Amino acid sequence: MSKDKLWGGRFTQPTDKFVEEFTASIDFDKRLYRQDIRGSIAHAKMLGRQGIIPAEDVVAIENGLTDILAQIEAGNFDFSVSLEDIHMNIEARLSAKIGDAGKRLHTGRSRNDQVALDIRLYLRDELVEICGYLDRLIDSLLFQAEENLSVIMPGFTHLQTAQPILFSHHMMAYVEMLKRDKGRMEDCLKRTNVLPLGAGALAGTTFPIDREYVAELLDFPQVTRNSLDSVSDRDFGLEFCSASSILMMHLSRFSEELILWSTSEFRFVELTDSFCTGSSIMPQKKNPDVPELVRGKTGRVYGNLISLLTVMKSLPLAYNKDMQEDKEPLFDTIDTVKGSLKIFADMVREMKVRPDRMRQAAAAGFSTATDVADYLVRKGIAFRDAHEIVGKAVRYGIETGKDLDQFSTAEWKAFSEAIDADIADAITLEASVNARKATGGTALERVKAEIDRARAEQKQ
Repeated sequence: MSKDKLWGGRFTQPTDKFVEEFTASIDFDKRLYRQDIRGSIAHAKMLGRQGIIPAEDVVAIENGLTDILAQIEAGNFDFSVSLEDIHMNIEARLSAKIGDAGKRLHTGRSRNDQVALDIRLYLRDELVEICGYLDRLIDSLLFQAEENLSVIMPGFTHLQTAQPILFSHHMMAYVEMLKRDKGRMEDCLKRTNVLPLGAGALAGTTFPIDREYVAELLDFPQVTRNSLDSVSDRDFGLEFCSASSILMMHLSRFSEELILWSTSEFRFVELTDSFCTGSSIMPQKKNPDVPELVRGKTGRVYGNLISLLTVMKSLPLAYNKDMQEDKEPLFDTIDTVKGSLKIFADMVREMKVRPDRMRQAAAAGFSTATDVADYLVRKGIAFRDAHEIVGKAVRYGIETGKDLDQFSTAEWKAFSEAIDADIADAITLEASVNARKATGGTALERVKAEIDRARAEQKQ
């Protein structure tokens, strides 16, 4: 008989040693110990309040679990693979510690609804922390935007110079992305923050439990409404992994730009030494390892999402052992996102911007060509005709090695008599940037207003 198993009464043979190791989850789910103990204390209090177990048992259970919590946090708790998971490890230690009272703790619940509770409690705490890390990174981006408010850089499409923009406008683009990321995390928190305990194994329980009281003790605003769904739902984990994938995609895009911008060819920014490494053979190298690693870890988070989707895709109701595989991708995503956000926030804040190099690049590549076309439109020429005129001017510039601001008035008039000497003022970098005053544009006054708006939102 499997006398050492809390579920071993039905069995006559011991569990195969390798099966025991293969099916155990304690190596990774032991991180749920705080949530497991908190949930068990709330469950015990409810059982006592409902008269399901004696009041003195509740006191013994709470004191015993509090002692176990202290042991785990002091590193004095030996986790056992033979006890499979965090729930059985804690319950077995509790029963050994306080006797029959510990054995009554599991009345009215199953490991199925217990683990669903633990994961929700854990993810709820982590979501709050991740939102805090998102705020830190947003603050770093706002810091760079404010410190370099008037710096002009080239904007790109297809990685080709397109139009001049403010560097602060570029930083604010990532602020917008991260605000959406935070919104997705906050939205995920709403659906995570629902109490599943009380669903039992799958059908509820025959005991007169009070789920709403447990929800109150654990700060859940609502309880789940279907016991089958309660124990088999991992949508909240999928939603988190999905939101995390989008967040990591944003960080990866930014990483790619920082990697490019820090090359000797661009020299737009310099990452401080504390976020870079050198080469074992080339003394001159300064490698942007942090953004490279974040870019690489993005694929890891995508993989976690696909892994969890694949686990869940064909599971019949209700709980199946497959769902033990939900934790590692979820935990790894949490760790990766938190680490990436933390290091990115510090790296971005310390990043050195090179305004002269950015301006030099913005002035090249015919970046004000659209401004010439707009100038011609204001002179009464249809945009498509203006587009063709400027295209010919650009071709002339390529052939002669001149940029647009180097053309004389006579050269401009060779393309259109509508062009006068005032063209020079219309195509400066500042004029190009500040002409774009519509909401969302790169004009200095517009970007300053968006920074102020974002700062105000951060204080709310």
